[in-house]
Amino acid sequence: MRESWDDFRLAVSFLTILPVGREIQATPEQLGRSMGLFPAVGLLLGLGLCVTNWLLDGLLPRAVLDCLLVLLLIAVTGALHLDGVADLIDGLAGSRNRERSLEIMKDSRVGAVGVVGLIMVLLLKYLSLYHVPLELKNAALIFMPTAGRWMQLCLCCYSPYVRSEGGTGSAFVENVGQTEFLRGTATLIVASLVLFWGKGIFLVFLLGIATMLILNYFEKRLGGITGDVLGAVTEMVEVLVLLLVLATFSS
Repeated sequence: MRESWDDFRLAVSFLTILPVGREIQATPEQLGRSMGLFPAVGLLLGLGLCVTNWLLDGLLPRAVLDCLLVLLLIAVTGALHLDGVADLIDGLAGSRNRERSLEIMKDSRVGAVGVVGLIMVLLLKYLSLYHVPLELKNAALIFMPTAGRWMQLCLCCYSPYVRSEGGTGSAFVENVGQTEFLRGTATLIVASLVLFWGKGIFLVFLLGIATMLILNYFEKRLGGITGDVLGAVTEMVEVLVLLLVLATFSS
């Protein structure tokens, strides 16, 4: 039990700015184990968004409130994944050559294409959340960050890390396994059933298809994944979840 609690604290400390578990001297094996709890951290983030939505509902127009919710998620996660969005888009747009794309992604400077891509991802997330029906808003707020962090688990479990010199994501990729994948997937499935009932399984099915397409794309395009890929895909899957909720539950 203590080991699982430490793993969860480690996952929270890595995925958020919350001062939890920073004192843990994590081993590579523990980093891998903590990934099985990434979707649970997503649940925690989603619940925090729901509480904020409840507190401010009625005090602010929905358009303003939904913008604040998107900003809150960015702030609590320390904008961890947004840098990956800009870097990935810059790299993919900058060259068709694998090595050159990886070199561009590693550059700390952000190009115009990356900035435009980042703006569009955030705009699409905001507009999608704004148009989610009110009766589904809390469910979407919880499921969105859960699915995004589940996708990180999938990529780390089934894709190689392509940078030979290592990086932020290499310790996770090299030490995560089937046990962590099953734990995280069970969290996602239970959350989908509780939040969306029968249609939740359909959402998980669609996410499964998206996962296979994403894995196949990055294997062919880059030969695997990097930390930037993990961050960017997290943001994009959050947008995808909102779009799927809109499409699945639209009448």
